[in-house]
Amino acid sequence: MVGKVIIAGGGPGDEGLLTLRCIEALRNADVVIYDRLIPRSALNYVRQGAQLIYVGKEPGRHTMEEDEIIRVMMSEAGSGKIVVRLHGGDAFLFGRGFEECIAVLNAGIPCEVIPGVTSAIAAPEAYLIPPVLRGVSSSVAIVTGMEDPRKGRAFVNFRELAKAVNTIIILMGASRIGEIAKELIEGGLDPGTYVAIITRAYMGNSRVTITTVGKLATGEVSVEHPSVIVVGDVVREGLKAMKIAGINFEMDA
Repeated sequence: MVGKVIIAGGGPGDEGLLTLRCIEALRNADVVIYDRLIPRSALNYVRQGAQLIYVGKEPGRHTMEEDEIIRVMMSEAGSGKIVVRLHGGDAFLFGRGFEECIAVLNAGIPCEVIPGVTSAIAAPEAYLIPPVLRGVSSSVAIVTGMEDPRKGRAFVNFRELAKAVNTIIILMGASRIGEIAKELIEGGLDPGTYVAIITRAYMGNSRVTITTVGKLATGEVSVEHPSVIVVGDVVREGLKAMKIAGINFEMDA
């Protein structure tokens, strides 16, 4: 008897942003394979007796490599179990959810996907920063700041992106944000363009720093991991809203 794999997004770290469908899947699971950036309280929904397997990854240190994660998923589901693979955020947005899904499908194992709330949208909105805004921004690009060099090419061209969209949201860009900022300026973006650096959103001790592309390019502002970085005039509008709402922020512009 073959079981089932459910690829589920656990949201940005706040239990309240778990979807009802994700909670239902956790309650019915025989095995839960989970990441580092999930809300830990999500595991409270797992029934007693279910197996928990931690496969969290940090920069430079992986608890379990992706090939092994997939092997465990297929082994457990192949023995008739319901396996939930719980990712932080949304599993298909810069996660490995699609690769995992196609691997189990190719092995003849049913796979379901449950979308999750992505930090790319949730983190800015926690600080009243809209990704798009009538009269200010009609387009948004969500990009990674760190591409796998094994691909042999870079898919994100920040010089071209500088003039292609109104808002740029960067995930996993902390380690090379200075280089990214220089590329955006070379592409024509005004160095005075506001940037919001949202650190540890929904994870406790979260904060937002407002700066400019120019300051990032000179290395005057450091960026911690994990951070969501928002570039564009929507940041200026969000700053106005934060002041009205009395939300604390750090200004380095």
